[in-house]
Amino acid sequence: MAPSEDLKYGCVVQGAASYTSKQGSVYAPGISAETVGAKAVFLGIVTIPPEGRTKAHLHEHHESAFYLMSGDEVELCTGEQLEHREIAKPGDYLFIPAKVPHVAVNRGKTPAVFVGVRNEPTAQESVVMLPALDALVP
Repeated sequence: MAPSEDLKYGCVVQGAASYTSKQGSVYAPGISAETVGAKAVFLGIVTIPPEGRTKAHLHEHHESAFYLMSGDEVELCTGEQLEHREIAKPGDYLFIPAKVPHVAVNRGKTPAVFVGVRNEPTAQESVVMLPALDALVP
């Protein structure tokens, strides 16, 4: 279904081609502004490659939530200096409030695959990169 300004029906979506985000994870959009004209939600699959990580960033205007479907351990680092650290395993949910700096690190040998949702229709809309914080997370 092509994006539309005046949606009148629900639809089944096959998903869109994946791409590497500014922050370094691979996004495969399902529901988004680009795929169906969504106005307030992004839903898709997000993958961090084995021993990969995101770059330090925050989302200025929206919250993010993820469900870790498969992979090994993922370390989530959050806070002004990325000082708060937690380990997620498959079956865990992750929540990142707006304006909170964060990095996710796949410490495993297999891809970490998440279902991701945001309360904004594109995956990159309010991303703010924080390169000065990258060295704080090995």
